[in-house]
Amino acid sequence: MALVAKGSFSVEMKPLAEPRSADGVGLGRMSLAKQFLGGLQGSSEGEMLTALTPVQGSAGYVAIERVTATLDGRNGTFVLQHSGTMTRGAQQLSIAVVPDSATGELCGLTGQLHIRLVDGKHFYEFVYTLPAPGAERTPG
Repeated sequence: MALVAKGSFSVEMKPLAEPRSADGVGLGRMSLAKQFLGGLQGSSEGEMLTALTPVQGSAGYVAIERVTATLDGRNGTFVLQHSGTMTRGAQQLSIAVVPDSATGELCGLTGQLHIRLVDGKHFYEFVYTLPAPGAERTPG
């Protein structure tokens, strides 16, 4: 049965390289640092690659971030993989737990993270499954 954790997060992004541009498409690389509040309590660090087109509202990004957190009273880490596309303002976003990336008491975690931006603030809904305590799968 899927569980749901909801809350907010703050994010800090910094350029890691000078953006490169060719044929009107700009490629960039950014660092990510987030703080999660709510059902998921913790922080994350990661990197993002971006592509900005000359068409207003059309872009793409991929990112990987390692989350260190408490979820459902259990501590550990896991990795989120992002894939986002904007087509003239219409967004498609997928953020999923990388299979078998969870450690500690979060071993066996699977799930999808959904993000909403409201009045400049970030909110998440994390739909996940977690094995019963003591039944965690060990990576390997």
